[in-house]
Amino acid sequence: MSLRRRRGVAPPVGLALVLALALAACVPVEQPAERPATSTDPAATGAPAVPDASASPSSIRTGSLESPETLATGLESPWSIALLPDGGALVSERDSARIVEVRPEGSTDPIAELEGVVPGGEGGLLGIAARDGHLYWYATRSDGNAILRATLEGAVGERSLGEPEELLTGIPAARNHNGGRIAFGPDGMLYATTGDAGVPTRAQDPASLAGKILRLEPDGSLPADNPDPGSPVYTLGHRNPQGLAWSDDGALFATEFGQDTWDELNAIEAGANYGWPVVEGAAGDRRFVDPVQQWRPAEASPSGMAFAGDALWIANLRGQSLRRVPIDDLAVSSVHWQGEHGRMRDVVAALDGSVWALTGSTDGRGRPAEGDDRILAFAP
Repeated sequence: MSLRRRRGVAPPVGLALVLALALAACVPVEQPAERPATSTDPAATGAPAVPDASASPSSIRTGSLESPETLATGLESPWSIALLPDGGALVSERDSARIVEVRPEGSTDPIAELEGVVPGGEGGLLGIAARDGHLYWYATRSDGNAILRATLEGAVGERSLGEPEELLTGIPAARNHNGGRIAFGPDGMLYATTGDAGVPTRAQDPASLAGKILRLEPDGSLPADNPDPGSPVYTLGHRNPQGLAWSDDGALFATEFGQDTWDELNAIEAGANYGWPVVEGAAGDRRFVDPVQQWRPAEASPSGMAFAGDALWIANLRGQSLRRVPIDDLAVSSVHWQGEHGRMRDVVAALDGSVWALTGSTDGRGRPAEGDDRILAFAP
C-alpha cells in the first residue's frame, strides 16, 4: 500500500475555538425492562488511561454536555479520531480513504489518501491511533482487513505520512461486520476489534482472526503474555465489536453490535469467550462471559467509546445518542443528545478532561444535516 499525498488543498471546513466552559447534569432515560437502568450522578473530571495517545491542545476549550461546541464540520463518512500531543487531531474517512488533519488554529486539510483501501458497505478506512511518532490504521483491502502503520512526520499544518508498514494482514473482510477499532492499552500493546465478516461460526474458531479482539506489540509482533503466545487472539466470540476503552485501573471494556436482540457492553478478560453466535446478550451460560449491560439494537448500535470523568462514553449509531455508563455501577446508564446530532460514530478523551465526539450521518445510513459530519466537544 502506498500513499497519495494531498498537500496544498484548500481547507474545506473550519474549526471553531470555544468561548465558554460549563458543566452539565446527566438526563437519564429508562433502559429495557430486562435491564432497567438510570443514572443521575454527575461525573467528575478525569484523565484518559493512555495519556500520550489522547492528548489535545490546551488552547481549545469546550462546551457543556447540554451545549457542546462544534470543532469541525464537513467531514465525509468519518470513522475515527486520533488526538495528537502537539495539537489538533487526525480523522479517518471511511469511503474516501483520506486522513484529515484538524488543526487547532481553525482549519482542516487532508494530509494523505491511502492507496489500496477498498471501501464498500461497512468496510474501508476504519480505526486509527497515534503513538510514538507513528500513525496506525485498520483498513479493508482486496485481500481482507489489515493493520498498518507509518511514521507521522512534521508539525501542525505540515504533517505527512511515511511509507506504510504492514503489521497484520489476512483478517477476514466483508461488506458488513468488519470491526475496525484500534487503540493502545495502558500496557503499551495495540488492541484491535474484528467482526465475524458475515460468517458467525468464525467467531468461535480460535484459528480465525474474525470475531475477535486482537493484541499486538506496536511493531506487529506477538506479545509473549497473550493467552496463546503464538496467536494475536486476545478474546473470541464477538459479532461486530467497534469500541475499546480502559478505566483508570486498567480494566478493558468493549462495545459490540448484536444481531436482532441485544447490543452489548463487555468487560474484557484475557482468553475469555463472549458467546457469539451460540448466545446473544446475557445467557447465564458458564461457557461464556455475559455482558455487563445490554440494549436493544434500535436504541443503541454502539460504536466508538472513551473513558472520561469516571464514566464510559459510548457513541450510538441507530440510537443517535451518546450514552454514559458510570464506572462504579456498570449496570446503569444515561442517554444524551437523543436525535439532536444524528448518528454518533466515535468518542475520544483529551488530556484536559474534555470529550470529543464524532458524528456519523454521512455513512449512507443517516440523514445528514447541514455541515455534517462534525466533531463536538464538551466537559463531562
